[in-house]
Amino acid sequence: MMPRIAGVLSAVLLFFAGMAIFIATRSDPEAGTDVEAAPEITTTTSTTTTTTTTTTTLPPPRTARLAFTGDLLPHGSVQRAGTAFVDEGWDFAPLYEEVQPIIEGADLAICHLETPISIDDTNLSGYPRFSAPRAFAQAALDVGYDGCSLASNHSYDRGVQGALDTITVLQEIGLPYAGQAASVEEDLAPVLYNVNGITIAHISATYSLNGFVMPSDRQYLVDLIEPDAILHEARIAKESGAEFVVVSMHWGAEYRHEPISSQNAWLEATLPSEYIDLIIGHHAHVVQPVDKVGNEWVVFGLGNFLSNQSANCCVAASQDGMIATVELLENDAGQIEAVGVHYIPTWVDRGDGYIIRVADPARTDLPESTLDQMGITFDRTFDVVSSRLGEDDGLTIGLGLVPGEPSVMASVAPAGDG
Repeated sequence: MMPRIAGVLSAVLLFFAGMAIFIATRSDPEAGTDVEAAPEITTTTSTTTTTTTTTTTLPPPRTARLAFTGDLLPHGSVQRAGTAFVDEGWDFAPLYEEVQPIIEGADLAICHLETPISIDDTNLSGYPRFSAPRAFAQAALDVGYDGCSLASNHSYDRGVQGALDTITVLQEIGLPYAGQAASVEEDLAPVLYNVNGITIAHISATYSLNGFVMPSDRQYLVDLIEPDAILHEARIAKESGAEFVVVSMHWGAEYRHEPISSQNAWLEATLPSEYIDLIIGHHAHVVQPVDKVGNEWVVFGLGNFLSNQSANCCVAASQDGMIATVELLENDAGQIEAVGVHYIPTWVDRGDGYIIRVADPARTDLPESTLDQMGITFDRTFDVVSSRLGEDDGLTIGLGLVPGEPSVMASVAPAGDG
């Protein structure tokens, strides 16, 4: 529309400029043309009409880039890694050094903080009942996350008080969250972000609490996956002004790349709704495919972003994760749509202090064994995540520059058959 409007405006301006020259030539006796003098008239009544042309320039469509990452799991060894950079206490931000520019570069970056946070750095523990130091949450804020999903099967590892302490810590450090609440009122209040003039809502829910049961009068502490409740929250968000609603689902089977029946059932019960626009998945500890339901996207699983899982305990792919960036664009009707998804493979380098690596096979700055692993992770992630969609659908491997442009890693072909 804009080039066409500009062309019309240029024509109009040229037309009026020519008319001005024509009028000046006809009325100026020094213009060099033969113009006869008008006869003298005793009485003349003249009416002049002035026409003002107003040009309306439409604002450019609103856009935003959202970034989502996988599970943050403070296993005991990960907690110890956070002590390597300070004399006392913890600092986990250095573990994000390679991925921080990507997180900070997003217009809205959301993490998945899977476990309770200790309010006073006491009673810390790893698997199976987690409790992480405050610095674990602080690092998420420091490296550029704008908020986090909290609902997971470990959210209630420390009971009522642990859930409340986690909320308190996030409130004190100023990191927004979804999926847990300290009251019914907070649970129903939509979590809204204003991103480049776009109002985005975030909802988070989990499939279970590992057998723990919340008190009947405190069911608001952690949101469970109940499609009707999720739709209710999403409707409230839309009525509160949300233009785009994201739901983080903690679901699936551990170490399984393919979505299971419950994921498909919950997807069918939620994403087709007019109130939900995007689903982001966690929990499987390995990456899962990206797909669409109609024109709306689902990222079934982002894998592990930071953890101690590996082939030693689980599967080799549990060291894999990804950063998914979702491109939003305002359409001609003023509605916000997701028009593309880009993903960057990542790998937890357990042998080098649990640094989160960008798994780019074109790198040359790492030891040969690590570079070999970058290629393995890249291929493995590509094979799974792009198993259903490809570039023609708007899914690319790498970080897209702007909606519609190719990704920075898309030219790096996987070594496998994909």
